[in-house]
Amino acid sequence: MTTTLGKSVAEPVKPVDQLDYHALNALLNLYDENGAIQFDKDREAANQFFLQHVNQNTVYFHDLEEKLKYLVENKYYETEVLDKYDFEFVKDLFKRAYSYKFRFQTFLGAYKYYTSYTLKTFDGRRYLERFEDRVSMVALSLADGDRALAENLVDEIMSGRFQPATPTFLNEGKAQRGEPVSCFLLRIEDNMESIGRAINSALQLSKRGGGVALLLSNLREAGAPIKHIENQSSGVIPVMKLLEDSFSYANQLGARQGAGAVYLSAHHPDILKFLDTKRENADEKIRIKTLSLGVVIPDITFELAKRNEDMYLFSPYDVERIYGKPFGDISVTEHYQEMVEDPRIRKTKTNARQFFQTLAEIQFESGYPYIMFEDTVNAANPIEGRINMSNLCSEILQVNTPSEYNDDLTYSKVGEDISCNLGSLNIAMTMDSPDFAKTIETSIRGLTAVSEQTSIDSVPSIREGNNAAHAIGLGQMNLHGYLGREHIYYGSEEGLDFTNAYFAAVLYQALRASNKLARERGQKFANFENSEYASGVYFDKFDPAEFAPKTDKVKELFANSTAHVPDAEDWARLKTDVMEHGLFNRNLQAVPPTGSISYINNSTSSIHPIASKIEIRKEGKIGRVYYPAPHMDNDNLEYFQDSYEIGYEKIIDTYAVATRYIDQGLSLTLFFKDTATTRDINRAQIYAWRKGIKTLYYIRMRQVALEGTEVEGCVSCML
Repeated sequence: MTTTLGKSVAEPVKPVDQLDYHALNALLNLYDENGAIQFDKDREAANQFFLQHVNQNTVYFHDLEEKLKYLVENKYYETEVLDKYDFEFVKDLFKRAYSYKFRFQTFLGAYKYYTSYTLKTFDGRRYLERFEDRVSMVALSLADGDRALAENLVDEIMSGRFQPATPTFLNEGKAQRGEPVSCFLLRIEDNMESIGRAINSALQLSKRGGGVALLLSNLREAGAPIKHIENQSSGVIPVMKLLEDSFSYANQLGARQGAGAVYLSAHHPDILKFLDTKRENADEKIRIKTLSLGVVIPDITFELAKRNEDMYLFSPYDVERIYGKPFGDISVTEHYQEMVEDPRIRKTKTNARQFFQTLAEIQFESGYPYIMFEDTVNAANPIEGRINMSNLCSEILQVNTPSEYNDDLTYSKVGEDISCNLGSLNIAMTMDSPDFAKTIETSIRGLTAVSEQTSIDSVPSIREGNNAAHAIGLGQMNLHGYLGREHIYYGSEEGLDFTNAYFAAVLYQALRASNKLARERGQKFANFENSEYASGVYFDKFDPAEFAPKTDKVKELFANSTAHVPDAEDWARLKTDVMEHGLFNRNLQAVPPTGSISYINNSTSSIHPIASKIEIRKEGKIGRVYYPAPHMDNDNLEYFQDSYEIGYEKIIDTYAVATRYIDQGLSLTLFFKDTATTRDINRAQIYAWRKGIKTLYYIRMRQVALEGTEVEGCVSCML
């Protein structure tokens, strides 16, 4: 007899041993007769998924040699990858992966892997890889003939310490594939050549599988002159429409839908029209359905709102004409007053508080726009140049430079645009690593390989930026899972103490690894000499005394881990090494939202708290699937409060601590209860800005379940 909505249900219940994997997984959402969560049923569901589905739909081979020969001859695997190794090594590497006796910890992890990552026959009906095979091919591909790196990558991925991002894990080693890069960032200049090139680039990049963000701040506003003829420009909205259609059209062989985002300065004259495109009742002529929006907000906007003053919106056409550089490359805060007073710059105005009210209204309705706090980002940027946009997930923050074009649309100057080469560490498993430094170095080398093996000739500015920067984004996930496992509350004094010490330890090892690469190859990233790394200023921003754990609990965790928190001597030595030998990677860290890879890695997403103790997802034809918070059991439930219970202050506090050690950004989603108002959203934005947060990703509102759609006894509804 089960309990639903507090009522006894007398219908006969099918014996558990006869249930299929979907039904077993559903039991995870119901308490047993003792009021405990049935975690064991989900593990049974994962096992049954293999017995009832995976094994019955897998193509089997006599041995590995037969399998690899078949996959190469039938153009499933790239022969170039395997040709860099002798067969005995390849065979040993596959054995190494299988020796871990890997098992998915959850049904959703197994389901996600087999539906989204593993190699299938061309008709999509049968499986050609197990998890170990995919890991081995990714390692062989990224190692590019380096046997030691291939072995290290297998160890780190199979142990769950490091997980490449979806495009890398999905594509590496496959013959029919997209690029291993997660996303791209493109700037658009205020001319038709650049707009046309950007649309074509969006198509080219989208078909290769990466999300694409584009900067619109430089485009002249609606009504601006063209060739000195007044009221000719249509502004940014038509360009957004063209981009949205481009992303809808192009996708990665149907494997990943095209996805795009556009960023606009808060002081662009089209900003309110830009926001209106996401209103629920927007006119179809301007409504933007699938394109993501981001707003770039400087400090001056907050100051004007604080004083309840009007904020001026400046014509990018006039600003570029007078300052000699695009609007997106101007510090609005620094030049605000002089631009207000300059009669040569056309301007309009709106009330600053009303702007923030509108921003909150749109976020309340749609979750958009993302926000980039422009001056916070640039104050923390150690690289020469200006950061004026972010990406589709708001964690990539890198310098870009403009391209220039000839009359025949060829490049007269190829600028630098940005590609995101991502992968993430599982914090819990990394803290358990037998060699913390080796885990970080292997991850840095693996991500650097993604950068080096990516060359997109159809978008020369991406190729140019990638070759110059070797930029990567080492991310993190499973912070809440680790804290819960160790009986630490998220956002508590101990939670913040651990976050501080952990990210200091990762920063230290990441810089050491990139410095080691620079010494090995005799090469620094382009323009290193003009960075704060070269001058040593970057290192002087930190007091090594602040790295060390302060609470007894966290001191104990690090005493039992190989994770080394640098002291003053370590930091001084690193400063000397970097100033002398440089860094190979211009950018090293970025914390993405980690969606699918979190499930297969059994991690809580990114470094934010769980959204629910038992998450409910709708997965394709199978329908509802239930996912338990990683590392949660019936003895530590109290440490797994969800994001809505914890509140935005503790989430922002946690991100603010980590932000100090991340040279790029962190994808930060804010969660609000269904009673929240736009005023609450405004408060959260201001709190984030004051705490030094660089970007805000989505706004999530807890949805009220319709009557009868959930049950009183279900775990996912616990508040």
